Formats: sequence, C-alpha cells, structure tokens
Amino acid sequence: MPLINSVINWINVRRIYQIELYRDHAHEIQDEALFSLLDSAKDTEWGKHWNFSSISTVKEFKDNLPVQTYESIKPYVDRLREGEKDLLWPGSVKWFAKSSGTTSDKSKFIPVTKESLEKCHLRGPKDVFALYLRNNPDSKVLLGKTLTLGGSHRVNNFNNNSYYGDLSAILIENVPTWTDFIRIPSSEIALIEEFEEKINKIIETSLEENVTSFAGVPSWYLVLMKKVLEITGKENILDVWPNLEVFSHGGVNFEPYRKQYEKLIPSAQMKYMEAYNASEGFFGIQDNPHRDDMLLMLDYGIYYEFIPMEEVGKENPKTLSLEEVEINKNYALVITTNGGLWRYMIGDTIKFTCKYPFKIKITGRTKHFINAFGEEVIIDNAEQAIKVACERTNAIVNEYTAGPVFMTEKQKGAHQWIIEFDKEPEELEHFTQMLDNTLKTVNSDYEAKRHKSLTLEMPHIILAPKGTFFNWMKKRGKIGGQNKIPRLANDRKYLDDLLLQINKQ
Repeated sequence: MPLINSVINWINVRRIYQIELYRDHAHEIQDEALFSLLDSAKDTEWGKHWNFSSISTVKEFKDNLPVQTYESIKPYVDRLREGEKDLLWPGSVKWFAKSSGTTSDKSKFIPVTKESLEKCHLRGPKDVFALYLRNNPDSKVLLGKTLTLGGSHRVNNFNNNSYYGDLSAILIENVPTWTDFIRIPSSEIALIEEFEEKINKIIETSLEENVTSFAGVPSWYLVLMKKVLEITGKENILDVWPNLEVFSHGGVNFEPYRKQYEKLIPSAQMKYMEAYNASEGFFGIQDNPHRDDMLLMLDYGIYYEFIPMEEVGKENPKTLSLEEVEINKNYALVITTNGGLWRYMIGDTIKFTCKYPFKIKITGRTKHFINAFGEEVIIDNAEQAIKVACERTNAIVNEYTAGPVFMTEKQKGAHQWIIEFDKEPEELEHFTQMLDNTLKTVNSDYEAKRHKSLTLEMPHIILAPKGTFFNWMKKRGKIGGQNKIPRLANDRKYLDDLLLQINKQ
C-alpha cells in the first residue's frame, strides 16, 4: 500500500506545488485567470456586446460590465439550450446543470461548458484526492471504493444536441471510464431518479464492497446510513464497512450533522473533509484537517469578486478583488467563469478566515436570512446558535428551519423554529434559552431587538416528528442531489407548509 500511495503522491507532486503558489502569487494567478477568460470570449456575442477586446485592467472590467443574476443571463441560456453557439462562451454548450435553488421552485439551467467540466468541476475532486493523500500518506483509501450518491435528476434531452440534469449526474456521465473501478454504485444505479429506489439499489449492490470513502451531501448520506443499519441489523456503519476512513462532504454546513455521524461511525480515526462546489463551479477545499476553513481554489478558470453586505441589493454594488478583502467580514460571492458566467452573483455569502493563502468559510445565502424586524440573522448565526444549544443540552438536531412570527395587535414579533431532533433535550426551555443567548452573542442587531423583549419575544420552538423534513422535501420533489433544506426565510412560506404537514401527521 505505501508503494501505491508513493506512486500517486509522485503524480500529485506537481499539482501540490501549483496549489502552494496560491500563498505568494494569488493576485497574479487571479489576474491571469480574468484576462484569459476575456481573451477566450472576446468574439462571442456577449464579449462583443461588452467590448471585451478593449478591456485591459480589472477596473475597466468592473466599470464596463454590471453584476449579473440568473434573470439577466436567462435569455442567453434559453438560446443556448436551443442549440445556438458562441453566445456566452465560444462554441456550443452540451450540458446544463439543473438547479432549483432553495428560495424558489423555479428551475435554473447553468451552462456547463467543456472547459468548465475539465478545468473546474472534474479538477476539484482530483485536488480533494491529492490534498487528502498529502495530509494522510499512510491512507488505505485506494484499497477500496468511494460510495457516491448521484443526483435526483438524471440527464435529459433539451433537444438532440443538449442535455440537462443535476450536476452530479452530468459529472457521472463525463468521468473517465476507469473511475468505475474505484467508485460505486454503477452509473446506471447512481442515475436512478427515484431517490428511495436508488438508496435500496445502492444498498443491495454495495454491502459486500470494500467502501473506504463517501463523497456528497451530509443530509442524504444520513438517510442512506440509517437505511443500511435498518436492513443489516448492525449497530454502526463500521460493522458494515470496517475500512471506511473519510467523508468528503459539501452542499450544507456539516456541523449540525457531526454528532449523528460520530454516533453512526464511532471511530476517532474517521476523517471529514469539506469541499465547496456548486452547479456554477468548484470553489474551495479543506486543505488542513486541523482547521475548519477551506482554501479558495484560484486556478480553475474562475475570477472572484466580493460584494460587501452593505452593498448587496444596490443597483450597481461595489465589488472587491482578492487583494481588497478583510478577515471575518461577510461578502456575497461574484464569479466570472469558463462556463460563460460573467460577474455572476451566485447567492452565497462567505467570509475570509485567512489571507496568503486565502481561506474561506460559507456563511449563508444572500436571500436566506431573517430580517423582519431589523435583526439581520444569517445562516452562520443560526448554525452557531444551534451548535451551542446542542452542546449545552446534550441534544442532537436532525433538521431545522426558521422564520418570523409577524407582529399583530396582540402578538409581539418572534422567530419560530421548527426542529426535528435526533435526540431531544431534556428541557426544551433550556435549549431555547441557549439558542436565544447565543444569537444575542453573535448578532448585536438581534440582541438589540430582544432587549427586554420589546420587539422580539423568545424564540418559539415547534418539535417536528422524525421524518418530517424528509417527507416534506419528498413532497416538494427535492430529494437527493444538491437539494438543500432551507434554514432561514424572511417570510412564512416554509414554516406554514411544514406546519400544515405536521398537523396532518
């Protein structure tokens, strides 16, 4: 085994060296990425419209081209889907990643070009692998297989020339054939659209395999693992796959799930490695197992900009380049990519934890927050509060969502939390107090609104029976893949829908 790892590490040496250049040459790498993108697309319809050939500085790029949303590029995407070429990126686009997001039922179709597939989406997992082996030279992960949960939407035809589906399904269709030797299940099973049927087929075909790693979204793997234990009668996952050693996870914050994973995989040797990937690109990798942030990947054909939160929502928001950002401030992420996205605001918010090299944490979504009373609670605040409340009360939260209780003549404002516990606290009141106190600690605006309960009352917590969130997501057609449970909303759409379901149970 050390020989295999030595060969792989030898292959990875050059790539690890390139990643280490991020520390001293971040700005040069990013500038090179931007001007390479502009040069590549200068003869496209988009490039001609925005006069890419005349842009010679970052400032000219920002002054010339406004920040974009999906709505502003949708007419181009619709034309690309019909087979037109040379619109946002040179050539035609064969693949489109279907993304419904979490604030709307409306589907988005993100172009996935040949260049973004090869230099970004498929390169990211290779770097995860390279960095993991660098940090764990004695790993035995290569002796077994990676179990992956494919998307909830298989690849479908727009027409004879273009296809759409979950990004994970598109990647399965495009990975080299040799990956079949190191990955399970088969592509045929991974692309089954019905999630529960897929889970059953995966279990049916993988129980006897030597699974050494998982890769995917934590919430859906919990469903898989619990089903595995139900079918096998085993006490924990290591009784089924004793050589499991690493879970590369992304899509949602892992912290709310950590205790459940530690219970299901009771090994101090089990490793968890975060990656930040989305339909629009692959952005970050946890390169240091002793830190909980991620290295911003700078040479995937992506140029990054960052909007300070006070600028979000403005018609022409100010953006910062990498050299201008500050530590521990929230920014909305803007990307320009080899997928034909130009100054595209993807809706995620991040903060920098380190510079040189640049490391980030995901803090939430620009549209996922509660600000009904001026409290500006973001997902990062909510996750911290849930974590502390669980630690102080020995509880384990399975899933949750929260939103406002609006003021009436007889009702003060409040936040309502619907929480599905894996392990309930002995005293729900104590849990609520810890949740509330932590929110006050991490968010001064919330603290001000809670002062003497003048504006906001204590949080209202509603206990959801086990399985509530899974059944709710299933009803909405959002099981598996990159589908995420909405954590916060500034209205009662999700709360009222969930309450209706709970009352029917």
